[in-house]
Amino acid sequence: MTINIKKCTLEYLGLLQEISVETFNETYKNQNSPENMKTYMDKAFNTKQLEEQLSNISSEFYFIYSNEELAGYLKLNFNNAQTETMGNNSLEIERIYIRKKFQKQGLGKYLINKAIELAMERNKEKIWLGVWENNESAVTFYKKMEFVQTGTHIFNMGNEEHLDFIMCKTLI
Repeated sequence: MTINIKKCTLEYLGLLQEISVETFNETYKNQNSPENMKTYMDKAFNTKQLEEQLSNISSEFYFIYSNEELAGYLKLNFNNAQTETMGNNSLEIERIYIRKKFQKQGLGKYLINKAIELAMERNKEKIWLGVWENNESAVTFYKKMEFVQTGTHIFNMGNEEHLDFIMCKTLI
């Protein structure tokens, strides 16, 4: 298996939108109403929203390829682009999504390691993320990657509030 991670730029906006909708839907459609899914995805993954995020100098997207096939992506936030006030010494992993057929192949670990590498290049002291309390496989994965729950926050899914665990990993 050949793994490549490449930075996503504006020229790949359509592809980013496609994989964002696909992976989010695969991950959460069985646990949420179709209305809430549509409301969230229309807001989070519309062209204007993704274009703004790709243009933000404090946010970065990376595609991961397995044997030259797009398998998933990573979204990182630095400084004031972070979704919680965690300070400039932190880097947020806002999204790690892997297409269903590529899950359980270790690709998430590659993306976590990429986030750690980029955080260290920027002299960040910790990385953090929010993960839905009911996404047990993700919570287990992050614990294996040495993330520790340090708090919670609310994630709005349509008209429902979901509780996310805030999980952090100290780098220095």
